[in-house]
Amino acid sequence: MACTSCSTSDGGSPKGCKNNGTCGTDSCNKLTVFDWLANMSPSNGEAIFDCVEVRFKNGRKEFFRNTEKLTLSIGDIVATVASPGHDIGIVTLTGELVKIQMKKKGVNHESNEVPKIYRKASQKDIDIWSVAREREEPMKVRARELAIQHKLEMKISDIEFQGDGSKATFYYTANDRVDFRLLIKDFAKEFSTRVEMKQVGFRQEAARLGGIGSCGRELCCSTWLTDFRSVNTSAARYQQLSLNPQKLAGQCGKLKCCLNYELDTYMDALKDFPDYDTKLVTEKGDAICQKQDIFKGLMWFAYTNNFANWHVLKIDQVKEIIAENKQKNKVSSLEDFAIEVTLEPEKDFNNAMGQESLTRFDQPKRKKKTNRKRKPNAENAVVANVAPAKPQGNNNNNKPAGGNPNKQNKPNNKPNNSNKPNNSNDNKPAEPRKPIIITKNENKN
Repeated sequence: MACTSCSTSDGGSPKGCKNNGTCGTDSCNKLTVFDWLANMSPSNGEAIFDCVEVRFKNGRKEFFRNTEKLTLSIGDIVATVASPGHDIGIVTLTGELVKIQMKKKGVNHESNEVPKIYRKASQKDIDIWSVAREREEPMKVRARELAIQHKLEMKISDIEFQGDGSKATFYYTANDRVDFRLLIKDFAKEFSTRVEMKQVGFRQEAARLGGIGSCGRELCCSTWLTDFRSVNTSAARYQQLSLNPQKLAGQCGKLKCCLNYELDTYMDALKDFPDYDTKLVTEKGDAICQKQDIFKGLMWFAYTNNFANWHVLKIDQVKEIIAENKQKNKVSSLEDFAIEVTLEPEKDFNNAMGQESLTRFDQPKRKKKTNRKRKPNAENAVVANVAPAKPQGNNNNNKPAGGNPNKQNKPNNKPNNSNKPNNSNDNKPAEPRKPIIITKNENKN
């Protein structure tokens, strides 16, 4: 679902949202709430709840009180209270659902500290707001350059202008405390505006900027996840995942939040398993657990003196051996309890429907070898190189082979002696451009 600005163009390629996150239909925003009470009027003449939810850049939402009794609906652009001046935002939720959202966020709707809405934004307010939003991207590039010049270990991730353009908020991330007092002076001098620095965490930065995760979907923190719970490496150990930080880390550089999604299911399944550090005592020696399969209920054990051979046991068999060891009895061996593992034949679906291989074009084609067969060396055959020449009176066919072949207008006819060994070079013409004539060895008068 997307707004009209995100639809495809005439050529079929997507246009992309040209509103920079300020879509009027409010359908491609982050953490939106569907107003399922929009078509229902309040019963018994009750007044409509006077607070509304207003969204600003990158999903930042705040609650404001409608003291002027304005007729507001989702998608209206309003001017709200800010310090100093006013800010411009978009109404994302009205009615009774706002009360539920305020209770969820821990905001008291009866408090007098709830800011108010001034008015609906005029065209002049929207123009000033649009100009300020266009300045944010080039300012971010220049701000990062100034931070590098001051040699500060911080990353400026985003800049948000106030609706009236009087103040700019710089969001940054840093591992340690940063002294940016001189940097703020350079910002105020460079950009000629009031500057406010706000530090956010790495998870909050990823939630503000958004992105695509390793699963191929949008980040959970930028779409539906509202609270960030701590994630430990023990969650990966319980799920038997490889402790590879490159695979377990998300876009923010921290452990992925999705490691907690199925953790409770794995914890419940592991209650039926014996302890991973359990040692089985047999007559052949002690055995230690090497691997577990939570879904199939299997455990792999190996002797301490032979770690190369693993034996597969079911959970009930392991518990039976543990019960014998508690009575100080040794079982004969693990082979008596091990399961015979049968390898299933691999199913090859490469040519299931008779189609050709998809990798047939990957390997280069081999060049065909030309089969050069020798011409048959018939008896009394002569290879003559006849030069295109003028007609001559004397035809010296019986002239010995010791003649000078460099002389012009004289044929070079060499008789082929059958007693001499066959030389492969004799079959090749000396001059490939001249025709080849095969004649019998007869004296012409």
